Amino acid sequence: MNTASIVSKVWSFCTTLRDDGVGYGDYLEQLTYLIFLKMADEYGKPPYNRDVGIPAGFDWTSLTTRKGAELESHYIALLRKLGEQKGMLGQIFTKAQNKITDPAKLFRLIDMVDGEKWVMLGADVKGDIYEGLLERNAEDTKSGAGQYFTPRALIRTMVECVRPEPGKTIADPACGTGGFFLAAHDFLTNPENYSLDKDQKEFLKHSTFHGNEIVAGTRRLCLMNMYLHGIGEMTGDTLVSPADALVAPPSDTFDYVLANPPFGKKSSMSFTNAEGEQETDDLTYNRQDFWATTSNKQLNFVQHIRAMLKTTGRAAVVVPDNVLFEGGAGETIRRKLLQNTDLHTILRLPTGIFYAQGVKANVIFFDNRAASPDPQTSKVWFYDYRTNVHHTLKQKPLTHAHLSDFVKCYNADNRHQRVPTWGDDNPDGRWRAYTREELLQRDKASLDLFWLRDASMTDLDNLPEPDVLAAEIMDQLGAAMASFEAVTEKI
Repeated sequence: MNTASIVSKVWSFCTTLRDDGVGYGDYLEQLTYLIFLKMADEYGKPPYNRDVGIPAGFDWTSLTTRKGAELESHYIALLRKLGEQKGMLGQIFTKAQNKITDPAKLFRLIDMVDGEKWVMLGADVKGDIYEGLLERNAEDTKSGAGQYFTPRALIRTMVECVRPEPGKTIADPACGTGGFFLAAHDFLTNPENYSLDKDQKEFLKHSTFHGNEIVAGTRRLCLMNMYLHGIGEMTGDTLVSPADALVAPPSDTFDYVLANPPFGKKSSMSFTNAEGEQETDDLTYNRQDFWATTSNKQLNFVQHIRAMLKTTGRAAVVVPDNVLFEGGAGETIRRKLLQNTDLHTILRLPTGIFYAQGVKANVIFFDNRAASPDPQTSKVWFYDYRTNVHHTLKQKPLTHAHLSDFVKCYNADNRHQRVPTWGDDNPDGRWRAYTREELLQRDKASLDLFWLRDASMTDLDNLPEPDVLAAEIMDQLGAAMASFEAVTEKI
């Protein structure tokens, strides 16, 4: 059975569970528990004979030999027991709960998982299956699951541009389900890129990836996703930490940071005042390693990511438009990036590629530098993949091929020998550079730049198809609503 058919088979059962109020996220979480236990059972048998730390009486066989109310009560006890264990095992099952209240359906789900030989599948196949399930889960926009899922075509493009090297560390302070780690792992293990020796393979498995994810359920999915791709041992240390990444300066610095930090509203916290009423206060992070104090979550993540880098470290980060033009702390941070780092590339992304509507985003690429009085950025290259570009999640999803021209222009092999495609002889070129001086002279040092003519404003014959246009209108309305909410918060 191929990957797509397994995904379809496993996911089809969710329709039945939806009638019982079990959402996509809850279903995927239960699958995580059961697939993990089934694989542990397979690893415990010849030829592997591996002790994976499952306590006696709480293994896979203890589930397959029970039915009815006895199965339900034992499953609840099993989840509680495994959550008390150490290492990755305890991390995956921490605070685990049974969300399938119908014992008959729980038995059917166990039987379905039992029908596959998961260990026999290669790590890439198991990972692709789980990635397929994660993407199905992300499509459930009502649950907000999509906020943890970055388009894999975009992730792959960012990794190909950064080109991580073996024996170096990679971090993501908001790792979600682990997409950047998996893409980096695929890049490093691709024989067309590197031929890894034994020590490099060991480092890749145990020491390369470092992440943080404060949402317990998403952290669980990340751990399982990593494990199914053959990264890390079941009993090894967790790859993610429950602590708020922004609270304190990083204890370690890293060679690369690849991230899509959470968008959404500014950081805030709720408290009860003296009259017993609930109030909300802006949450700011007063860190000495930050250039500016702000409650803007995205600006704080940009500062935090810069602090995470070694002096030779490199970053590729997805940021919303406001990071490029917002005044106050935003202007301070942009000027500091242009002064203290080599902010060399900005990719302008189209709407319609994220599961959350109205997201206008960009990817900023910058290299950290040691302290110096001299400006570290000489010019910033922009690639406009937004103007006259139309994508939707269903009819025209973003693919890696769509970004191939950007990868070519980026010229990772030698980005100091880039060639613009825009010029007097080609005003429709999407790739051009601005000097640091030009950018600093703009109002608030804004990096919110466009130069292409919007064809939809003048050429009605070149309008996208009606369904694409409708989706784009909805996306624009979503962006407008988000802007209105931001203004309302400041009033």
